[in-house]
Amino acid sequence: MEIAQLIAGRASSDVVTCEVDMPVSRVIAMLAEKRIGAIPVMRAGQVAGIFSERDVVYRMADEGAAFLERTVGEVMTAPAITVETRTTVLEALGLMTRRRIRHLPVVENGHMRGFISIGDLVKSRIDEVSHEAEALREYIQTA
Repeated sequence: MEIAQLIAGRASSDVVTCEVDMPVSRVIAMLAEKRIGAIPVMRAGQVAGIFSERDVVYRMADEGAAFLERTVGEVMTAPAITVETRTTVLEALGLMTRRRIRHLPVVENGHMRGFISIGDLVKSRIDEVSHEAEALREYIQTA
């Protein structure tokens, strides 16, 4: 299955994003309010990076509370690792595993089309395997 199928029906405008010039403290509040672990950081309509809970932990350990006054563009993980809509679920899972990341912006022609988490991919894969198992059971029963 391709990522395009996974995000079909999701509007890219529904993805919670922030701009590079937003204060870190405000972006952290957005993460907490929306109960999300990461947010794409945008610059001029393009994905410039990602800001995640891990960024908060690492910066707090390195800089203390002073980092809360910086802009998210100064502390985000950049450049963002992205996938395209034609990337398969298995390819995306492999990328996330290799790079030890949990979120990926989905881009097409340079524009963000969605944002997926490892949970989205695992759920998709479990559904796919369950359907295959059911098809095999039906085949065996009718053979």
